[in-house]
Amino acid sequence: MELKQYCFLLYLYLRFKRELYAPRAADTDVRHIMSFRTVASMQQQIGRHARQVGDIVSTQGVAGVVDRVRSRLSTWLKPKASVWDVLPEDVLKADLAHPPSILSLALDDGAPISINWVTGPAGPGSGGHTTLFRIMNYLERQGYSNRLYFYDTYGGDHRYYERITRDHYGVTCPIQKFSSGMRDAHAVMATGWPSAYAIFNSRCKGKRFYFVQDYEPSFYAVGTKSALAENTYRMGFHGITAGRWLAEKLHREFGMAADWFPFGCDTTRYHFDQSSIRRGVAFYARVGTPRRAVELGLLALELFASRHPEVDLHLFGEDLGRLPFRYVNHGVVSPAVLAGIYNKCLAGLSLSLTNVSLVPYEMLACGCIPVVNDAEQNRLVLDNPYIRYAQLSPHALANALHEVVTMPAFDEFAKRAAKSTNAASWDTAGASVDLALRGALAAERSEAFAGSIAARR
Repeated sequence: MELKQYCFLLYLYLRFKRELYAPRAADTDVRHIMSFRTVASMQQQIGRHARQVGDIVSTQGVAGVVDRVRSRLSTWLKPKASVWDVLPEDVLKADLAHPPSILSLALDDGAPISINWVTGPAGPGSGGHTTLFRIMNYLERQGYSNRLYFYDTYGGDHRYYERITRDHYGVTCPIQKFSSGMRDAHAVMATGWPSAYAIFNSRCKGKRFYFVQDYEPSFYAVGTKSALAENTYRMGFHGITAGRWLAEKLHREFGMAADWFPFGCDTTRYHFDQSSIRRGVAFYARVGTPRRAVELGLLALELFASRHPEVDLHLFGEDLGRLPFRYVNHGVVSPAVLAGIYNKCLAGLSLSLTNVSLVPYEMLACGCIPVVNDAEQNRLVLDNPYIRYAQLSPHALANALHEVVTMPAFDEFAKRAAKSTNAASWDTAGASVDLALRGALAAERSEAFAGSIAARR
């Protein structure tokens, strides 16, 4: 039955190719007129594809043909027009050369600071939203008054995403649609490049801030979306970035005022388990996140597996199907399960081509030694002596993993590595954001006061 399915998919593939080479005639009596040249061309193309199929089957098996057919079908079925993360009218409205004049909301001594946070809705387990909501919840505990607004261009169900935000992330503040309008606030916070356009155009009162967790132009190939994302760093907002690298980059390249907060680690969830037997390597493998260089990491693991077939390879993030080496396929896992995986592993592979993820700290907290690609942003943000850095090539990464799993006195090294994350708390991160917000708002108030004095003279 499986072979019949393969043949049917192959038939569809050739059928679609036939349609490409069969011109339609305008004559109403003869629907399809095919010249001798067209027939010859079709025969040539069918022969070419038949030979290609034969080559693929001989080297990759029937499954290789099926993968290509599915890819071709998905391309054919995909609509030509796609929904943007930002509304085109918001891009058209945002004239960066003539920014709107935004009034401030007076901040009375002792009164709670109000913040409008604007973000896209998220499902459970979103890393960026996890960090965002941790900071929001910390500020709420410090007496801030938060309001969350969903900027959604995809028409998602608001109640559904509100429930996820409350149940999975513990957010208790009011949650509303951005399209319904925002109340005045002391601070208005963009949390990604689409929401930056939204708050740039909004006329509600409040100093504009930008909660930046990564360099988002790098999420796309060079083109319209990368340019639109880059332009948000020219909107005059005050940045609050995840880690020092982003703050320095945005100030250096765009003249953007920015403060930063250190990465935290939830050590109540990720901690060293002394009873665990370690004989594995972990890898966050989510192909839909290109900046994590998953394909390159898989090549490194293929080399490593050939040298260490006795080591279990634990892959998580998504179901990758068949691979050229043996591995444990965990797919999408909860943080509790993930902590258990780390505690079974000697080493973990974590690659970041833009800002680093939370994964290296979480691995360290469990005594799993991270192998990270050697890059400025990773060294600057992580700043931990127990992390192993390697050149971003399959052989260099595989060698670094080999050095970790063959390390003498590993247990003692792993315990010290786990203890090194004790100071990396999310309360410390939240306190840094609190300080940055209060400092920027106080500076704005001082400037306004100085301006009013000058105007009276």
